[in-house]
Amino acid sequence: MKCISVYTNNFELFSDIYEQVLESPPKENEDIVIEGVTVSGSGDVPDQYIDRMRVKPEVVVMKEKERNIMILQHGNVFEICLPSDEEVEAV
Repeated sequence: MKCISVYTNNFELFSDIYEQVLESPPKENEDIVIEGVTVSGSGDVPDQYIDRMRVKPEVVVMKEKERNIMILQHGNVFEICLPSDEEVEAV
């Protein structure tokens, strides 16, 4: 899965910029700023990463079923995990 990190702990602000992040995501290892929030292309993460994070009590896990997007929130960061291109083609 491709991961995008959004550095804020403000859920309302995250919600406001979420679609904007998905429309023009940063490239891997690229940082962009949207409405004062740093957004980073974190590259690919293995499926096991999500499984490991899911069991941690300090991590909030949200899923957007329609687009198969996982959102992990912990500390001061939201991680948007998107299916990689290969996974989208397989569906």
